[in-house]
Amino acid sequence: MIRYTLLILMLAHATAPARAQGAPELIGQFDDWEAYTAIEDGAKICYMGAEPLKQEGKYTKRGRVVLLVTHRPQDKERGVVSITTGYTYKKDSTAKAQIGSNSFELFTAGGHAFLDEGKDPAMVQAMIRGAEMVVTGTSSRGTLTTDTYSLKGVTAAWKAINQACKP
Repeated sequence: MIRYTLLILMLAHATAPARAQGAPELIGQFDDWEAYTAIEDGAKICYMGAEPLKQEGKYTKRGRVVLLVTHRPQDKERGVVSITTGYTYKKDSTAKAQIGSNSFELFTAGGHAFLDEGKDPAMVQAMIRGAEMVVTGTSSRGTLTTDTYSLKGVTAAWKAINQACKP
């Protein structure tokens, strides 16, 4: 199920309208994480992703939820973290990611959350060192959600996308 989720979300990734040519190729499954390569707008990209192991909130309907870390070598982007939350965030709200004692604030846009420019490397390093990440956010209807991600396999998936998309 995670593979299907990641394929769909990769094709609809929000950091730039993706025009993927052909299906993404699985690099490998690494515990709770998967790594892929794909062609987007004619350029190779690499990404890793996972779904939360646990989703909490008083909602009746919610779309797919996934966290991605993406390399776009042609655009000189490495390790860009994005979260697709399965609902539209409350206008002008932020999401929060907690990894051990490290806390990260993400800005929201529609159904996605991102870090401010330059903050991605610190979050990726915290993910590599951590065991679990808890992400909280508020929907446009005011529903608070808490998603818990396993970080088991992050290091191997990170190494795989680094190898596949060498600078």
